[in-house]
Amino acid sequence: MAMKTYGPIARTFHWGFIGIFLYGIIKQVDDISQLEDSALLRFEVLFALVFLAVLAGRFIYMTKTQTSALPADTSRFQRQAARFVHWGMYASLAAIAITGLMIGGLFSLGFKSGFLIEAVTELHGLTVSLSYLLIALHIAAALYHRILGDGVWSAMTPFWKEQ
Repeated sequence: MAMKTYGPIARTFHWGFIGIFLYGIIKQVDDISQLEDSALLRFEVLFALVFLAVLAGRFIYMTKTQTSALPADTSRFQRQAARFVHWGMYASLAAIAITGLMIGGLFSLGFKSGFLIEAVTELHGLTVSLSYLLIALHIAAALYHRILGDGVWSAMTPFWKEQ
């Protein structure tokens, strides 16, 4: 039985998006008052739009051209769990950018404090936390498959190849 291997476009989308996400974490706004700097606000809006565009491109490419690397004998539960985590990551990552754009929009309209901006900011933080949880599950599952040696790890990962 031949193992699935993702091609260079799929791998670039996967690993490149990790880089974009990590950059977003590193350069995050610590306090919304920093958005008083109009250059920073414009940059944040542009970054969120690029983030969404790359995420949408990745989602379209992966769902239209790629199939799962899970072996045929994978349990129904594992298949459903993998699907839930993948869809959840797309949804939470999109929600991060969308709520970030909402924060920027509200801030630029003068909502610098109060219930509305605080609610959206809290939702933004929750989506970030949810994405961290789903990414951790994704990594744990990848490591599980690496230990199993069933080819799932090597389908997307260019290092620490299975024998």
